[in-house]
Amino acid sequence: MANDDAAMVIVGAGLAGARAAQTLREEGFAGRVVLVGDEQERPYERPPLSKEYLQGHAERDSVFVHPDHWYADHGIELRLGVPATGIEPAVHELVLGDGDRVGYARLLLATGSSPRRLHVPGANLDGVHTLRTLADCERIAAAVRTSAHIVVIGAGWVGLEVAAAARAAEVPVTVIEAASLPLLRVLGPEIAEVFARLHREHGVDLRCDTGLAEVVGRDGRVAGVRLADGTVIDTDTVVVGIGVSPNTELAEAAGLEVDGGVVVDQYHRSSDPDVYAAGDVASLWHPAHGRHLRVEHWANAQDGGPAAARAMLGAGPPDDRLPYFFTDQYDLGMEYTGYAAPDGYNEVIVRGDLATREFVAFWLSGGRVLAGMNVNVWNVTESVQRLIRSGQSVATARLADPTIRLDDVARGPVPR
Repeated sequence: MANDDAAMVIVGAGLAGARAAQTLREEGFAGRVVLVGDEQERPYERPPLSKEYLQGHAERDSVFVHPDHWYADHGIELRLGVPATGIEPAVHELVLGDGDRVGYARLLLATGSSPRRLHVPGANLDGVHTLRTLADCERIAAAVRTSAHIVVIGAGWVGLEVAAAARAAEVPVTVIEAASLPLLRVLGPEIAEVFARLHREHGVDLRCDTGLAEVVGRDGRVAGVRLADGTVIDTDTVVVGIGVSPNTELAEAAGLEVDGGVVVDQYHRSSDPDVYAAGDVASLWHPAHGRHLRVEHWANAQDGGPAAARAMLGAGPPDDRLPYFFTDQYDLGMEYTGYAAPDGYNEVIVRGDLATREFVAFWLSGGRVLAGMNVNVWNVTESVQRLIRSGQSVATARLADPTIRLDDVARGPVPR
């Protein structure tokens, strides 16, 4: 295909890519827009895959970003089931797996991430699942309906949400976690204990400080797992939730700067000024935290795709959003705003009651709020954001006092 200097090309037909294509049209771009994806499904959202859709509480059509006809109606060339295999920046061309070449004026990488795999004997047996795609979700949902027992490897967000979905279906669940608590690196011990208690109260056999030695098979299918201490747990389904890795291969081969993700500025521009990145694959500069961060959650794709599209048109302001994500597990709903590295804070302040799971927790460094997490407490996210953005030291007694409005916390005296 001949080079088309006017084309906006998006690699990755997920939420970030779909929202970017939508924004290009909403901003008045009338030229060629090509959206390339290696899956056969049109763009869909991922949170329902470990929540409502997995639990059978949402219809399949509800997960898609746009109706089937939307792309044709808006003149979006949707190239599905065709992986991108290379970028040639010198000639502004994207190379596809079917041999086609698509010329671009601006290219957006929204290639997302891929689940990390187990590296133990038996990891490839039938009945071992990861959760990333719609097809993955449907296989796990079928397993939930038929399994006598499910073992989840990894007590991160996805692993815990899968465990909650299985327990909602009254399926016995064992969660294996190498750390001493679930979500320990993300939340620290005090708040991580809330999630440990939550799952145990709902019947999950949560085994922390535990390593996996082997997935035991019989006739090519999962029959159990062997732990590092030799214990064997019978199971017919294993779900692996040990994190993801960004899909940076295209960027690396094209010579773009990659450091834990495709390094981009506040306009989502990579080290090549005509190549942008958004979503899971992008390591975006966050001025409020003074560093590049790669965020793997829904809001990052939902908002980052449009921000990148506006920047590609030269029309957008810098993207200064704070990281944000949410989870729903059993009767616990949570929103997390900001970023606190595992070794980047020295204090956790709780406003509310950990025991009843109605509280707001704050992670601080030198009296400055870095992140906040509201659990079963609502309509406080904007106030938490203001505290983070202010960069001010706050009096921790005022921060912990639920009788003081969050918006008034920073106005009080700060101890020297």
